[in-house]
Amino acid sequence: MEKISVIIPCRNEEKYIANCLNSIIKNDYPKDFIEVFVVDGLSNDSTRDIVEGFSKKYSFIFLLINENKTAPYAMNLGIEKSTGEYIIRLDAHGEIPNNYFSTLIEWGKKLNADNTGAVWITDVINKTPKSLSIVKVLSNKFGVGNSLFRIGIDSIKEVDTVPFGCYKKSVFRKIGLYNERLKRNQDIELNKRLKKNGGHIFLLPHLFSTYYARESFSGIAKNNFQTGFWNMLTVYYTKTFSSLSLRHFIPLMFCLSIIVPLILMIWYLPAGLISAAILLIYFTVLLSTGIRIKETSTPLHLVLWAFIVLHFSYGFGSALGLFRIDILFGKTYR
Repeated sequence: MEKISVIIPCRNEEKYIANCLNSIIKNDYPKDFIEVFVVDGLSNDSTRDIVEGFSKKYSFIFLLINENKTAPYAMNLGIEKSTGEYIIRLDAHGEIPNNYFSTLIEWGKKLNADNTGAVWITDVINKTPKSLSIVKVLSNKFGVGNSLFRIGIDSIKEVDTVPFGCYKKSVFRKIGLYNERLKRNQDIELNKRLKKNGGHIFLLPHLFSTYYARESFSGIAKNNFQTGFWNMLTVYYTKTFSSLSLRHFIPLMFCLSIIVPLILMIWYLPAGLISAAILLIYFTVLLSTGIRIKETSTPLHLVLWAFIVLHFSYGFGSALGLFRIDILFGKTYR
């Protein structure tokens, strides 16, 4: 039986890390063939204490300290310490079913895959009308685009990326480790590199992992603003747009299509009609989608606002990324 190395980058995850580790402990994969590295980025809450408690009780769980705090450093540290034939990345915000590891290994071997992943179910711990509206939006195509692992598929499909993937360790010897300059998108860039080098990534429709989303509009706005901003920095640092997919740039194009005509109104007043037309189309589609997916527990106004927060925070983050804010303010973002 193949040994697997599970790596969990985390920082200040006291709310989630215990559930994540308990889902691993309940897994049906033989514990003699599992090693779990929780790589903590200098948490200032009780995360490390919680992990240390698990590591004292379970000999296959280890705590590593990540002085650099970021996820790619954490992953590379875990990979360097690992002894397994397969590397599985998990997130402290996530939980996995009992058959997660065995199913990934089984199908990875059947498909001769370099990376195999499961469909991502978005959920929240505290179920309120607001948080459930956020879940609706993050699971809808109008919210997240053609992100197959978020919206689901009907049959096994070769894809560009998967969350919480199961990699052959030989992949990292062939294409290198995670790009440590990327605080965000490091998994997407790695998978793009894998595909470019002839690798195969498969998404399984019958296996699901759970990801606990942020439960407030401010949390969603901050997270997606940073994601959009880092889309641009990913292009800068990798020197190519191909490190991401077209869908990652649609919010940017949407926001620019509104902003640019408004600026042009300084010289040509009718240019504002372009912005007005685009906003009219957007809000028509928004309202139609909101009416279709709303439920009793997710009022229409909350669903609509969740879409707006998601789209505009992501788009404006990307727009600011175009101007290399890291250079203007003397920051390195590493």
